[in-house]
Amino acid sequence: MSFLYPLFLVAGLSLAIPVIIHLFNLRRYKTVLFPHTRFLKDIQLNSRKQSQIRYKWLLALRLLFLASLILAFAQPFLNKNTAVEKTDRLQVIYIDNSNSMALKKGARSLLDIAKEAAQRQIRNARPGSKFLLLSNDKPASYQPMQADKTLMAIRDMSGTSASMPSAKILTSVQSLMQSESQSAADLYYYSDFQQTAFSATPDQSLLRNIQFHGIPVQVDAAQNIYIDTAYLLSPVLLAGQNNQIVVRTKAIGTLPKESPILQLTVNGQVKSAASLGFDEQKESIDTVSFQPNDASWQKIALTINDASVRFDDTFRITARSAPGLSVLVLNESQVNPYIQAAFRAYNGFRLTQSDISAAPTDFKDYNLVILNGITRLDAGLAKNLSAALQKGQSICIFPAKTGNFDALNEGLQILGDIRIAGVDTATQTVAGLQQGNDLVKDLFERIPENVQLPVANWHYIVHAGLNANQQSVLSFRNGDPFLAGYHPYKGALYICASAIDQVSGNFQGSYFFVPFLYQMAAQSKGSDIYAISVGAQQPAWLPLNNADERNMVHIQGDGLDLIPPQRPNGAGLDVFVDQVLSQPGFYKLVAQGTDPVWIALNGDREESNLEVWTLAALKNQWKGDNIKWQEVGDTGSFTADNGWRSFPLWKVCVILALFVLVAETLVLAGSFRKSDIAAQ
Repeated sequence: MSFLYPLFLVAGLSLAIPVIIHLFNLRRYKTVLFPHTRFLKDIQLNSRKQSQIRYKWLLALRLLFLASLILAFAQPFLNKNTAVEKTDRLQVIYIDNSNSMALKKGARSLLDIAKEAAQRQIRNARPGSKFLLLSNDKPASYQPMQADKTLMAIRDMSGTSASMPSAKILTSVQSLMQSESQSAADLYYYSDFQQTAFSATPDQSLLRNIQFHGIPVQVDAAQNIYIDTAYLLSPVLLAGQNNQIVVRTKAIGTLPKESPILQLTVNGQVKSAASLGFDEQKESIDTVSFQPNDASWQKIALTINDASVRFDDTFRITARSAPGLSVLVLNESQVNPYIQAAFRAYNGFRLTQSDISAAPTDFKDYNLVILNGITRLDAGLAKNLSAALQKGQSICIFPAKTGNFDALNEGLQILGDIRIAGVDTATQTVAGLQQGNDLVKDLFERIPENVQLPVANWHYIVHAGLNANQQSVLSFRNGDPFLAGYHPYKGALYICASAIDQVSGNFQGSYFFVPFLYQMAAQSKGSDIYAISVGAQQPAWLPLNNADERNMVHIQGDGLDLIPPQRPNGAGLDVFVDQVLSQPGFYKLVAQGTDPVWIALNGDREESNLEVWTLAALKNQWKGDNIKWQEVGDTGSFTADNGWRSFPLWKVCVILALFVLVAETLVLAGSFRKSDIAAQ
């Protein structure tokens, strides 16, 4: 047996009070006068015997009453789970400190309730127990800690914008078991069990040798309005012109009576505001606009006035007006109207058209070079293009249909280990889109589920060696690439397997054609628009090809100066900002010899979906001898069997105290009646 509040046992010293009273009462005598000494003698003998019996019962009842009250306040419990008492099991406590745990349940947040419950668990553990504490931040320690240090770490734990799925937590526990050479572990999982973060069904392979204790800490009903995403309509920010931002807002739970207000702030100045109206799916899509006066970085903040949940009320974007992206189109025959229309739709591009026979020898002034409708690629031009790729520039080839493959392969072999092996004249629809490709992943906010993929009436069969580093962007069902990226050097080479005209197919009119061209042009100089989400592991690419230990990229902002993980990628660096930052805000990337780049970091939008698994659903879906579920009260006290205690024995103590009090009252009442009768 253990006690939830063992300090109350000190009140056991009060048991001495009735004993002392009893002893003093025995020494007090009362003289009763009777007219005849013979009757006095009989009454004294009988009264003394009855008095001694009566005092002993009263003393026992009073001691039992006080003892029951003391035990009730100390809250005893039976420790039925012997697993937690074993020393060969790793004790792991995970406390979900994501943003959703900031919701209030009464006057306290869910995180505070979970922390209090975990602290109670630790205080009532076997003396000498050690614990590993996990959260959505980095571990407080990579080795088990003593109880006092674990309690201190829990006390200092605060909320974070990062979140971690349950599978990753279980994987971490398995890894910790191996590093600590432990054969088994007990995992105590304190969380609100959001559906977006906690798996619907258990993965028994991850639960191997793990005794799982789930402790849900939840509110009854959650309401939330949040900005799911926002993005600029144009691929570049235009200085001196109106720029439109599309904002998608979602609502969870009951909608407020008054429509929320969406406010646009640029560089700390309010630019516009709009009232939100939600459809049947509780979504609102709105467009706001602003006009920047210069080409500097613009810190854009979109805010809604949601009083219930505040952590996801702001979405941040940084953008600057590019000085102009230069695109050179080399045509073998006539100008392609689709390419011309794509780049002339926005003022952020400088488009130059030229015949391929008059191609320059140096392409340093161009961010993107497009070869349109070519049936040959001679060695001289290929060498110049290869030099451009080595400097980090982008090349895109749209070939025309020809039977002379060697005329094309001559130059392709110089650009990389690439060759055309034949022509497939069957009409085919593109079946695959590689969303993890650099051309796709940072370009689209969301690809519609019913989007129509391109159709090709014919296509070249393109083969590439390992040195070409081929990555298919769009591919056919048989695996042949329709549009593929190659990275033989720092720059990116893109080859389409078909021509872009009405006879060859409909790629030029598809959902992807224009955005892909914009992304190809922007890749050589880095992005001018940033909106990174915490936990997305989405790097910010900077055109910095001479980075070393002396001029690594630093993150600065809010008094911080950090060096994030970074790795070379083409003619620049991938900087993984969210590996060292979890607090949303505006931050500056600084490196020696380059201009600062401002980025916007937003919280994990999955946290905003506050739909959780109920305890009934969890018990139904997560079953097994190694899975236990436990409820916790508003104050962090456990309200059901959790393996640390069984039936709430303090209730038994309270009931016993009441029975003892009634018994003592009856004894005293009977004594008074007898005294009254004797007096008469």
